[in-house]
Amino acid sequence: MRAEVSTSPGPSPARREALAKRIRLLVAATITYNVVEAVVALTAGTLASSTALIGFGLDSVVEVSSAAAVAWQFSAADHAVRQAREKTTLRIIAGSFFALAAYVTVDAVRALAGTGEAERSVPGIVLAALSLAIMPFLSAAQRGAGSELGSASAVADSKQTLLCTYLSAVLLAGLVLNATLGWSWADPIAALVIAGIAVKEGRDAWQGKGCCAPVTPAGAGTAAADADEDACGCQPGRTCCTTGAKAGR
Repeated sequence: MRAEVSTSPGPSPARREALAKRIRLLVAATITYNVVEAVVALTAGTLASSTALIGFGLDSVVEVSSAAAVAWQFSAADHAVRQAREKTTLRIIAGSFFALAAYVTVDAVRALAGTGEAERSVPGIVLAALSLAIMPFLSAAQRGAGSELGSASAVADSKQTLLCTYLSAVLLAGLVLNATLGWSWADPIAALVIAGIAVKEGRDAWQGKGCCAPVTPAGAGTAAADADEDACGCQPGRTCCTTGAKAGR
């Protein structure tokens, strides 16, 4: 007869608080950087008549709203309150992804239709290169902390930051190619691909997917955990972050 196995308790209370503090610091850094990024991108984009730069600046605004939602969730001192806010935070992040996808798509179509020729922008190139260097580290750090804590919202926000890395690469390539070879079509084509990725990430955030937390030996082997791992696509030894949230309700 097979013995019943208990659900994984997850990190200890002390570890949870340490991870929550780390996430708060990372979110604060993300918000601060994106506010500066938005101001610089919107200003440089307006001066150069660059729809790509303006779109990048608006993406920074969207990222601020996503990070602010996570900051609101983790502003609660009690872990149970933070869990209760998880679903609302995921909805806000998903909406941010969808809004970003919609804007990037419209902006890319306008650029392909030839609504105006952008001038070269040295500040834009510098900003895109800087974001390309910084954002992957912020995203990886927040994703690691969110996965260990079992917070799908923190992981979803880290994906929003990672998407900024892709957009930075697209923007940099577009600005450089436009400045050197006059290939104005390169940026909007790549932007449409990014929009597709944003839609997928928004759908995953809405459904609470994409977050895999470590499984302790006490929680391994249950049928419910195995089913959630299959649904989330987690690797062996890790389980969907939503498993703990379901168990706690």
